[in-house]
Amino acid sequence: MTKILLTLHVLAAIVAVGPVTVAASMFPPAARRALTAADGPDAGVTTVRLLHRICRLYSAVGLAVPLFGFATASAMGVLGSGWLIASITLTAVAAGILIAFVLPRQDELLEELGARRPVERAGTVQLAMFTGIFNLLWATVTVLMIIRPGSTTGA
Repeated sequence: MTKILLTLHVLAAIVAVGPVTVAASMFPPAARRALTAADGPDAGVTTVRLLHRICRLYSAVGLAVPLFGFATASAMGVLGSGWLIASITLTAVAAGILIAFVLPRQDELLEELGARRPVERAGTVQLAMFTGIFNLLWATVTVLMIIRPGSTTGA
């Protein structure tokens, strides 16, 4: 059962977190050039809307990652391990940044684009910073999950 839960946890992380990470990273530059797109402004805004929809949808699907993670950790008997507690904390911080800073700022930029106002570079730079922090936190969690420092379960 542990192997099934671990497989579901890893697959959920790849399928859910990967698209959010990529789409969120692509959003700031796409928003900057949306109204000047070679295919016309509507194509550029459509791309930005799609990236935002990917972020929203897959962040909701991403709730499966900690659910399967807790089930896996419980089955493995490692819920009190330091590497896992650190991973849980970093995951919560990453989710908080996504919910509090990344998605709302994407909404604001979409409103500006919808009103045919060019977005300010400062706004996209700030969004890129929060997105980078989000991505760095997920990369750290991934490393912790792989190396499991202090783990007695192997690897």
